[in-house]
Amino acid sequence: MQITGETTITGVFGWPVRHSLSPVFQNAAFLHFGLNWVYIPLEVNPENLGKAVDAIRIFSIKGINITIPYKRNVIQYIDSVDDDVKLLGVANTIVNENGILKGYTTDGIGFLRSLKEDGMFNPAGKNVFIFGSGGSAFALSGTLVNAGISTLIICNRTYERAVVLKNHLKEHFGFENTEIVQFEKRNQSSLWKNVDLVVNTTSIGMNEDDIILVEEKNLSENMFVYDIVYNRKTNLIEASLKRGIRCLDGLSMLIFQGAVSFTLWTGIDAPVEIMKRAIGDYRKSEKKE
Repeated sequence: MQITGETTITGVFGWPVRHSLSPVFQNAAFLHFGLNWVYIPLEVNPENLGKAVDAIRIFSIKGINITIPYKRNVIQYIDSVDDDVKLLGVANTIVNENGILKGYTTDGIGFLRSLKEDGMFNPAGKNVFIFGSGGSAFALSGTLVNAGISTLIICNRTYERAVVLKNHLKEHFGFENTEIVQFEKRNQSSLWKNVDLVVNTTSIGMNEDDIILVEEKNLSENMFVYDIVYNRKTNLIEASLKRGIRCLDGLSMLIFQGAVSFTLWTGIDAPVEIMKRAIGDYRKSEKKE
């Protein structure tokens, strides 16, 4: 890849963002099609989010992904949003069309495609236990409701934010089969009897010394476990693998949601297999080092 005066710039805003693997597969996709495009991680301090969005226009950046912790807050700084953003309340992709910034959310689409294609799991009619009430939780829970889940348990470290998510699902989706569980009571055995799908949308597990999110006794072979953390095998994923429980980490979702973003920016169908291969090769090279 050679940067020139005509290189089209894309990237990701986050805090932190240095761990992001999106540049690996997005740049591989650009290279695959011979596009003079580049994707770079841009760490944005929370107090500078509005200025950073303005910089998209100033520097004619074609597209930006939005990650933790800005998926909800970024909406106030962009010009328009699609219907999914209005419904889900979060945006993770910005497209710059001649200085007009439009927001999209690709997390839900990527998550559901990942769950069905890589996980071979259909959430319709299932009982779901979701951790978190941030931007990813809004996108994924709304997507799961639209996919026809039966019930939803919400558990978040800040109880009040879980209430906000519950009310959002009721107001925007008419979905009332929700229960909020206090974080400290998350491992009560009675909560886990009928759970089919466990989803972690929090950052718990990104660090080796993080707390145990779900005690192993509460995981059963008939569940599917999805942890959107992808920088390492979390305790939740390790426990699932140990017990032979079907599971996915966040890398699968990251690639599928990134594929949608790629198409929004370029107008080209994303080369998903090329993207997956790039991540695989990158991880192999990391292990050798």
